[in-house]
Amino acid sequence: MQRLNQRSRAAGRLRMAAVMTVVGAALLLGACGDKKKDKVASQTAVKVNKEEITVHQINYVLQQQRGLKPEQAEAASKQILERLIDQELALQKAGDLKLDRDPRVMQQLEAAKREIVARAYLDKVGEAATKPTPEEIAKYYESNPALFKDRRIYSLQEITIEAKPEQVAQLRAQLGNAKSITEFIDYLKANDFRFAGNQAVRSAEQLPLASLGNFAAMKDGQAMLNATPTGAQVIVLASSRSQPVTLEQATPAIEQFLLNERKREIIAKDVKALRDAAKIEYVGKYAES
Repeated sequence: MQRLNQRSRAAGRLRMAAVMTVVGAALLLGACGDKKKDKVASQTAVKVNKEEITVHQINYVLQQQRGLKPEQAEAASKQILERLIDQELALQKAGDLKLDRDPRVMQQLEAAKREIVARAYLDKVGEAATKPTPEEIAKYYESNPALFKDRRIYSLQEITIEAKPEQVAQLRAQLGNAKSITEFIDYLKANDFRFAGNQAVRSAEQLPLASLGNFAAMKDGQAMLNATPTGAQVIVLASSRSQPVTLEQATPAIEQFLLNERKREIIAKDVKALRDAAKIEYVGKYAES
């Protein structure tokens, strides 16, 4: 009976960890469940007062560390253990203060639960997506030369201008007539336009896919103007250099991109079907809108 009570208290603390932080909950999920008596000692990494932090909890967090090299795992596990100790101490103190009964904490717990379970369902739906074939990968490669065969590295000068909507056409015309970007900037100064400049180096895949074709068609020294909610943005292609990517090099990225697109499409269709089949009734001010 004493062992059963200890397990109940441990489970309660684990649930409260999810309230303190969603990440904290995930860190502690693996702590529940029956354990054989002869394995408890080997699975325990540290005892904090009367509670245990297990190797399973440390390993779970390690698995979430993207890009972690094998030789970094040992040092990372020690850092994770120290964070789990701090978390456990805070968790125990929160239990003493009965924070798990606070309405705000209970609301956060419910929100975290909804998010985790709903995400698990959508991930399950997305598992139906099939990997793209080599032919589909090759087709995508050939259809996007600016990303691969004709890939470039762009050195850009960006000018953000505050202007009224009716002034944008005037700015576009002035940019087209200017002999240089310096002349255009002098025009902005002379007409009291507020603006700010910035320089950046971006590869083709770092640019918005929808506008990549426009960048690919630009020559060094050319500029484009786009309207923005606060005025306009001028982008000058100061210089560029060719850095193509072969089909072999691009295959892993293309495969992952196409797979993710298929998952999104499957999930979107499933959610739409759920909404179509459900009875959804808006109430109050939401019904009015």
